[in-house]
Amino acid sequence: MIKEKNAIPYIVAKPLLKVKIILVLHSVTNISFLSTAKTNTKPAFKVQRYTASHKAEWNDFIASAKNATFLFNRNFMDYHSDRFDDFSLLVYKGKKLCAVLPANKTEDMLISHQGLTYGGLVLQAKIKFADSAMLFQALLKFIAESDVKKLRIKLLPVNYHSVPAEEIQYLLQAVDAKRNQVAVASAIDLQNRLKIQSNRMEGVKKAHKHELQIQEGKTFEPFWEDILAPNLKKRFGASPVHSLEEIKRLGNYFPENIHQFNVLKENKIVAGATVFETDTLVHTQYISANRDKQQLGSLDFLFHYLITDRFKHKRYFDFGTSNEQNGKKINAGLQYWKECFGARTIVYEQYEVNPKNHFLLNSIGI
Repeated sequence: MIKEKNAIPYIVAKPLLKVKIILVLHSVTNISFLSTAKTNTKPAFKVQRYTASHKAEWNDFIASAKNATFLFNRNFMDYHSDRFDDFSLLVYKGKKLCAVLPANKTEDMLISHQGLTYGGLVLQAKIKFADSAMLFQALLKFIAESDVKKLRIKLLPVNYHSVPAEEIQYLLQAVDAKRNQVAVASAIDLQNRLKIQSNRMEGVKKAHKHELQIQEGKTFEPFWEDILAPNLKKRFGASPVHSLEEIKRLGNYFPENIHQFNVLKENKIVAGATVFETDTLVHTQYISANRDKQQLGSLDFLFHYLITDRFKHKRYFDFGTSNEQNGKKINAGLQYWKECFGARTIVYEQYEVNPKNHFLLNSIGI
């Protein structure tokens, strides 16, 4: 220790783990630490486009991600590959795949994904916030350099998450993203569900009186040909999003996830529902019945069974959205019917962002 007058005392510590530390003691309460070691550099993230050669790696990642469903599996996404210009992306940290973005490109816009109800940035289960932010920045920079002027992200609703995964909401705010659409959906928390209203139970009683039966299976033809397609054509002049051949093929790919339930009266189909099962919930993809549904109570009967019996072990029962006109209007009758079963509101959100705003993430403190 130096003890000369007016000298600034200092202690030189011996190197520890190849780091030389000097403690400068200016006063009893003022201690600062200096290091001669090199400053740690942020890990580099590499982004690349998806190709068919990535299929197995992509599907393995989707199976273990914290915010993914089987709809992101390439066997599901690729059923309509002829309709979209796929521009899905993979993000690596070194050789490890950390995130994927299911997406397609249309002109100068990237959409995640136009052929899916939801999308967004799909993340590795154990990833921490700092890495999520840095990889998102790398992703936006890659997109900006790919002649894309706008990124549209349809977020996966939180009740689909197997592990908390809402980093993207904050990151979108940080890059000045604009929320351009919110769709109203209805879901039941099956582990804390509300009582089904008496008017729906009256329908169940009617169904028992008419001796209706529920049949579960993988045969989609009767529902598609006799109920669903005719109803959509008559009411909206439209066809199901999935053709009969497409839903049959998807049912074969995902037998544990896609289920068909038909309601029968004297062995003739009178109503039905096609449901998609994920790790956390059940989602009704298609619901339809013949014109006698009120007199027979066919749909009340079916959904009482699905909610209270067949899928009571799941966390949520998601009825899907009740919007019309691109979310600008609510189908009040449909919304009321769902709420009578105890469903309450969740939202499907969509954002748009200029990918050139990636530099804004430099200021969030990571």
